[in-house]
Amino acid sequence: MGDGDGWAGCELGHTHWGRFGAAGLLAYHRDPGGQLWILLQQRAWWGIGGGTWGMFGGALHSHEDVVSGALRETSEECTLDTEVVAVHGTSVEDHGGWSYTSVMGSLSERLPVDPASRETRRAEWVRAEEVTERRLFEPFARSWPRLQDAMRRLVLVVDAANVVGARADGWWKDRAGANARLRDDLKALGGGVQGLPGGVVPFDRCFPEVVLVVEGAARRVADEPSDGVKVVAAPGSGDDRIVDLLRQDRPDTAHLVVTADRELRARCEAAGAAVTGPRWLLDRL
Repeated sequence: MGDGDGWAGCELGHTHWGRFGAAGLLAYHRDPGGQLWILLQQRAWWGIGGGTWGMFGGALHSHEDVVSGALRETSEECTLDTEVVAVHGTSVEDHGGWSYTSVMGSLSERLPVDPASRETRRAEWVRAEEVTERRLFEPFARSWPRLQDAMRRLVLVVDAANVVGARADGWWKDRAGANARLRDDLKALGGGVQGLPGGVVPFDRCFPEVVLVVEGAARRVADEPSDGVKVVAAPGSGDDRIVDLLRQDRPDTAHLVVTADRELRARCEAAGAAVTGPRWLLDRL
């Protein structure tokens, strides 16, 4: 048992399992035909909500973050190798003094998953449109309508020339150096981003794939090694390359482009992307 195992109250007058809150993993896979599959757990008959279906999860330990806790609980309750899960974001249900965090993560394959503890009766991949046909665990049933819109990966596309121009760090003296500094600063986003503009993806905290598009004298930055940030060199116009990226990406992807260029904004929005200005990004670096 961990130090989080135990009952806790909340400001709404409910009693919950998990002294320090709880978290679960909503794992999903989109197959080549576009079908969305959800990994569900049928809870053991003897436990809370016995026989109902929901996501894998449980009580958090005092020392762990919500993502680590959700992945740990999942690995304890089923045979899924959680190291292959790409975590995209979290959604919090706050009861005041106690909260449950749903962690959204995708898998590139619909791997076979079996029970791994007495808490799990069955594990099964279910078509998204058939989830509500199951007898759902009441808290999961309540959150499912909200979580359906969160099963997308977020790609943050940064217009390097525009963002660098918004920073007072001497970019006009060394454009490549300024772009390299921005690239290195963007690595901080790997720890999670909060405060997404409305209408992008309903995450309280997201872990975006970051793409930095460089052009002109800064193109050589794309040849340098970089962890956590993908640097794309535009052969010509950076604006054209950004729009091309939006059109070529997977259909389960939400894009947020960072630029203050009005013409590029209009082109990105026409391609279905959301757009925000450099200040939003710089406030998070």
